[in-house]
Amino acid sequence: MVFLSRNNVSLRELVLTNSNWCYKKLPSHLSFFSELRKLKLENFTFVPPLKFEGFPNLEDLFLKDIDFRPGSCGIQANLPELRKLSLYSCTNVCNFKIHAQKLESLDVETFPDAMLLRLLDSPCLTRVAIRNLKSKVDSVPAERKNLAELLHNVPKWFPHAFDSLKHLSLHNFQHSDLDQLQGALSLLRNSTNLETLFMNHMETAPRFRLIEAINAGPATDLLESPDCLEQTLKHLLNVELETVEGSRPELLFIKLLLAHSPSLKKMTIQSSGTTDYAKMFNIAKNVMQYPRASTKVEAIYLDSKPQL
Repeated sequence: MVFLSRNNVSLRELVLTNSNWCYKKLPSHLSFFSELRKLKLENFTFVPPLKFEGFPNLEDLFLKDIDFRPGSCGIQANLPELRKLSLYSCTNVCNFKIHAQKLESLDVETFPDAMLLRLLDSPCLTRVAIRNLKSKVDSVPAERKNLAELLHNVPKWFPHAFDSLKHLSLHNFQHSDLDQLQGALSLLRNSTNLETLFMNHMETAPRFRLIEAINAGPATDLLESPDCLEQTLKHLLNVELETVEGSRPELLFIKLLLAHSPSLKKMTIQSSGTTDYAKMFNIAKNVMQYPRASTKVEAIYLDSKPQL
């Protein structure tokens, strides 16, 4: 990195993956490459130099396992040309301020930092994917924690509309978790121009399904309330739901989408690996009976994806 910076090499794309667990500090000379268009960093501690201001030409930024130490507090990263931002398993992100007014795509593996939600204010943002960080510990609360905390804060941090958002993906979502459900409904309520919605369900270990069924009561009550959504999804065209298990909250959520989407063209429902054919038939039978705001919607039912 020192050699490249001293010889005025103009870099447009750079990938740095650190496998050295003893030395994790990000090379300070990285800030000299102002011509960068695409940058991918993995497994570093980010303590920026004093004069660091950002990358004026960067368009695509991918960060994985980056620790933004408290020493970076107050540093403003100006990324005026950034179009795509991906953040996976990063920590202390609240210590780093990103300004990206041209941001179009945001892909995050969740952690409860308000900074991520503030990025939703980017006026050009059209695509958002939120992924729940799965814990290696076989525990339902641990698996749910990150997405639940993030989505729980959506209503209070962002009560206004996201007019530019057209594509929303929620990965490892739990319909029976009240915090996640309230956050998702808030996003739908405020995404006035949403066109596509993708959701997949976090498959539950058999020994936790009884606990999940017991905890589903508040979520069911919310979905059955008449003012649950209070918003017509006028522009929603395509809904894709994966790993559907046929729980009461899941079915009520599907019913809600069908009732509030007058332009919907296609809804694809794919079962989870634990859903047998009898249950899949019951899911299809229930969905066929639900009222539909759209007269042209096509419902497609698929078996679970093969395990590779």
